[in-house]
Amino acid sequence: MSDMARVKKVELHLHLEGAAQPDFIRQIAFEKKVDLSGIFTAQGGYDIHDFVHFLRVYEAATSVLTTPEDYARLTRSVLEASAGHGVVYCETFLSPDFCGGGDIGAWREYLSAMTEAADAAERDFGITMRGVITAVRHFGPDQAKRAARCAAETAGRMICGFGMAGDEKIGHVRDFSWSFDCAAEAGLPFTIHAGEWGGAQSVRETLDAYNPPRIGHGVEAISDPDLVARLADTGVVLECCPVSNVFLGVFPNWKSHPLARLREAGVKVTVSTDDPPFFHTNMSREYEALEQHFGWGETEFTEINQTALAAAFCDEETRARVAKRLES
Repeated sequence: MSDMARVKKVELHLHLEGAAQPDFIRQIAFEKKVDLSGIFTAQGGYDIHDFVHFLRVYEAATSVLTTPEDYARLTRSVLEASAGHGVVYCETFLSPDFCGGGDIGAWREYLSAMTEAADAAERDFGITMRGVITAVRHFGPDQAKRAARCAAETAGRMICGFGMAGDEKIGHVRDFSWSFDCAAEAGLPFTIHAGEWGGAQSVRETLDAYNPPRIGHGVEAISDPDLVARLADTGVVLECCPVSNVFLGVFPNWKSHPLARLREAGVKVTVSTDDPPFFHTNMSREYEALEQHFGWGETEFTEINQTALAAAFCDEETRARVAKRLES
């Protein structure tokens, strides 16, 4: 175990299907006699060229996950791997689009299977999972309504938030107002992907439209000093995924990545892996990179984990339980 794996961590930005290891997907594909060879490199990893290609590979890999049992197996696999890198609490993005096509009855079956697997993983590995139901932006507003209805109908202990991911260059964030209104009526807080590919303006538009307490990524806000000040003043939390950003070319290298500058400007930042096997990362590697490139250590790691725990959408009993784990 690496030294960074021993650091207790909170992760807020993890796509469940995006955390599926290539070997796991290959095994499921083999069992179902599906040929997915085109999405893997000769070395066995996911073959990713750019963000749009990543979305296609992601959806191809996800296509073999077709039953609640598949998602139960995936949940346990992902949580066991995360716990191995010191994660004691994670919020995962769950999409009813991939779990029954947005049908509420089917979604309930998938959610029940994932919840049972997550509860077993908590007993076995000491990691707590909660879910944020996530609409996929490039699937369009009508499909997002189905995800929002699923969120509203199953809000509770496991489902603690609602959000939107996908290609943020597609459409306008206000196009999805019905879905966010539906989730809000169910008492669910929001986190919305912005400022990964849509520039600082996408962050501003998202804040203006919905005033979410958290933004997924948000790092392109750095190009707008007034927006950075607004984020700092309002306390909006950014779910930053630096290895993902560098891998996909949002920023060309670590030197240009603004995570440290955002933190120094008073913005609340957290660190997550996004879709770890796709980007050859895990939470230990994220922390190792932060140490190497920014000189971060115990003080900074403690701060970002406390920020993440405070920003988590879970209930207060869960938050208190996780806080004890961070301190142990």
